[in-house]
Amino acid sequence: MNASGSPNAASATADDRPGESGDDRSTESDDDRPGESLVVETNGISLHTRQAGPEDGPLVILLHGFPEFWDGWHRQIEPLAAAGYRVVVPDQRGYNRSDKPDGVASYHIEELVADVVGLIDAADRETAAVAGHDWGAVVAWWLALSHPDRVKSLTAVNVPHPTVMEDTLRRSLSQLRKSWYMFAFQVPALPEAISTANNCRVLSRGLTNSSRPGTFSAADLRRYRAAWTQPGAVTAMINWYRAMGRYRPRPPQQQVSVPTLVMWGQQDEFLESTMAEESLDYCDDGRLVTFPSATHWVLHERPEETAEELLAHLDATV
Repeated sequence: MNASGSPNAASATADDRPGESGDDRSTESDDDRPGESLVVETNGISLHTRQAGPEDGPLVILLHGFPEFWDGWHRQIEPLAAAGYRVVVPDQRGYNRSDKPDGVASYHIEELVADVVGLIDAADRETAAVAGHDWGAVVAWWLALSHPDRVKSLTAVNVPHPTVMEDTLRRSLSQLRKSWYMFAFQVPALPEAISTANNCRVLSRGLTNSSRPGTFSAADLRRYRAAWTQPGAVTAMINWYRAMGRYRPRPPQQQVSVPTLVMWGQQDEFLESTMAEESLDYCDDGRLVTFPSATHWVLHERPEETAEELLAHLDATV
């Protein structure tokens, strides 16, 4: 999970200096993005989704992480839809245009998983292929472990199996240092104040400082700022971390039975790359694809390659 609170030093650009172009919080048009926006009722809340592809195609659900929203997968939507898949990409609860229920308990991992089960039900399907990046991968792993009968295949991008993550945090001082922000997010109110100050400068820099140069354009950052400044969004986003820290849930089982693809950008500064291969030990049918020069933001940096690998996985398992 990413460290958008990273204090890495960098010179301010016109997009993150107050009073310049970065102050424009208007929502970028979605006209240049594939699919259509649809609101889906699930698990007692409404989720905004982006959907594409034939309605009768095999269902694929793509789950974003922190601090993104559905747009984090926009480069992969069109290739999947063109291949005949029905692609559903939600703003997960608390994010962007989806509902933001009050309270930390509303972001317990079981609620996040139930949201995805509801998306499968809303599509009138028994199963779906599920792919997730960052926190979306946490939800995807947990879904495959708790509801394997609803998951056709699993793809996890730059987040390890939950048992591997927990074990690594216990034994690796290096990973503990990299995960400092997860502990900082447990503090009330202060993370929100820091994250939203100066037109969300810390969140913007968390993306640009931890990715390859040019990965996130000025237009991309405007889209993200528009999502972050939705009322209640930043608190809801951080509550995902608070819920995990407060309730310390454990998956109902450790072994993943569904076919699993792990994709990993090896220059991830937030997560030890050794956890990617270790995750395969908990998969009955697992495969690892690494991207040596890519960072945590591999979906943005290697869009064609990640789409191709995901398609190959889907074609072999759906």
